[in-house]
Amino acid sequence: MNKKTSLAVIALVLTATMLACSFSGLAPSGLSPTPIVNSVPSAPVAPISAPDVVNQQDALVSLFQKVSPGIVTIITSNALGSGWVYSSDGYIVTNQHVVASETKVEVDFTDGTKVYGNVVGSDPNSDLAVIKVDLPPAQLHPLTMGDSDQLKVGQAAVAIGDPLALNGTTMTLGIISGLGRSEDSNAQAPSGGGSYFIAGDFIETDALLNHGNSGGPLLDLNGQVVGVNRSIQLDPTTGAASGLGYAISVNVVKKVAPELIKKGKFDYPLLGISFYPNPLTLDVISTLGLKADNGAYVAGITAGGPAEKAGLKAGTTPTSIQGLNAGGDLIIAVDGQPVRASDDLIRYVVVNKSPGDTITLTVMRGDQKTDVKLTLGVRP
Repeated sequence: MNKKTSLAVIALVLTATMLACSFSGLAPSGLSPTPIVNSVPSAPVAPISAPDVVNQQDALVSLFQKVSPGIVTIITSNALGSGWVYSSDGYIVTNQHVVASETKVEVDFTDGTKVYGNVVGSDPNSDLAVIKVDLPPAQLHPLTMGDSDQLKVGQAAVAIGDPLALNGTTMTLGIISGLGRSEDSNAQAPSGGGSYFIAGDFIETDALLNHGNSGGPLLDLNGQVVGVNRSIQLDPTTGAASGLGYAISVNVVKKVAPELIKKGKFDYPLLGISFYPNPLTLDVISTLGLKADNGAYVAGITAGGPAEKAGLKAGTTPTSIQGLNAGGDLIIAVDGQPVRASDDLIRYVVVNKSPGDTITLTVMRGDQKTDVKLTLGVRP
């Protein structure tokens, strides 16, 4: 399993920084001594025009100037992170792991204003928290939220926050690298053993993130918040940053933040299923005897949980792959929406459903397709 790390700074003062440099190789030049006959000429490459570069630069400068008044630095007794203004009545969004167990934190604005804020609610499952500051609306600059369901892989993404305790807001540019990812949440599963519940609907980006970016916004080029920066991927061998970061989708924020403001907590829906990790390779499919190439394979079921009550089946027959049992259901759709992997199912439930809602799971049980109705529970 790849290692990931949250972006909150554990100490307020960093004593070292890491530099990354890249060098381009030079291709040999020269002409072929003989002409190439009957070749098709390549299309001319349009040169980059200076006005285009200036326009792109000006657009990014304008974006930063537009949104930076709504970016804040969050300081606690043992961590530093980022956040952003959610509403003109003083609510700030950040990560749960930034505030941890704190009830009061320092909130610093880019205009130099520094105030204490009260943590009104937090959720370890989504890793979101809301802070309330007492400032007049004229001093607050809420950011506009976009629609993360409309994101496309390849579109530009901008991350803004206060990384590495640099005492100033930093902006980085990249693209949306992936959508609908899942990660371990900060909520430990009751089964023990150090396992954690899974959280869904994360955005993957190559916009550079560092410790301290936690809680800051990921934005599109219109300056709309599309996600909340949360973690970075680490190389499992070296422990170095891999260049990929993860942000909680803004559509999860739209669902969780109002509940945190209203009642201080969020009731996260529970399936009561553990899945075989993605992806299902051809060897795994053959070993399990599955009759479909894609889906979410039910590896385990929580005793007394929603999945068990619904009649879903987990694998019980040992196979040649250690820790993998055959005979479990393969979920291939939820409410008619295709499920190619467990990420799809988790994302659908997190974004669209609440505890008490009933979903219809289409499963392959052997070579038989059947629909199973499951009523979602509440994560403890």
